[in-house]
Amino acid sequence: MPGIELDQLGPHILASVRNRELEERVKAITDHLQSAIYLKILDPSEKTSPCHLSGPPVEEPFVVQENGVHFEMSFQSGYSQGIFLDQRDNRQKLRSVLEEGQTLLNTFAYTGAFSVFGALAGATTTTIDLSQPYLDWSKRNFQLNDIDVETQYFCKGDTFHWLKRFAKQGRRFDAIVLDPPTFSRDKNGKVFRVEKDYPRLVELASGCLAPGGTILACTNCRQIDEQGFKRQIRSAFRRPVHLESAPMPSDFTAPPYLKSVWIR
Repeated sequence: MPGIELDQLGPHILASVRNRELEERVKAITDHLQSAIYLKILDPSEKTSPCHLSGPPVEEPFVVQENGVHFEMSFQSGYSQGIFLDQRDNRQKLRSVLEEGQTLLNTFAYTGAFSVFGALAGATTTTIDLSQPYLDWSKRNFQLNDIDVETQYFCKGDTFHWLKRFAKQGRRFDAIVLDPPTFSRDKNGKVFRVEKDYPRLVELASGCLAPGGTILACTNCRQIDEQGFKRQIRSAFRRPVHLESAPMPSDFTAPPYLKSVWIR
């Protein structure tokens, strides 16, 4: 089905297309399904919520499972529905990397999916996001998995600010997740662009990393290939580091836009 992506979100289907002319094609291939079908137009310049296409409408948040872990999803939440499925394997690996009693820092956390996997591994997590509604959503995801949010930490604000603050405080983390948006602007108008600012982000994160710790660095910037991304990462260190690339999940068959590198 060229040009059409189908995601199964619990009992529901999300169809994503870049061209609205494919809407009738989506209807044809999903007509026999009893599920709720929602259509998402992949247009970064016009980020809108998916529209209801067929089946029973889903007007409230609902819960899905990923590798046995529960997450709240919503078709009314805007351009993104709650978790990014292309990070599925990285979340599972993070859970295997962390051990009971260790610490995880999850930056640009969105709804905290990496944090939930870290907490389930027995780590104490710190979740950072600019948006209070997303931090609240993160807490609901913890609660869906019977994790006491009072045992975890949540920080509202800019990741760069918090990394500098943690470094001054001497706080160190056994694992750090860096998965920033390709472009963003903080409340003071300062712009972050992956193409020029990622090395600085890695440098600040390395200042908060415990000895023997791990950083997961990710980007979905299509202007940077994997080798270019690795060069950015290496430029942030004054010592040799071990970099291990992680492929996208096997069911993502399009060109691999997501670059993921484990830094040790």
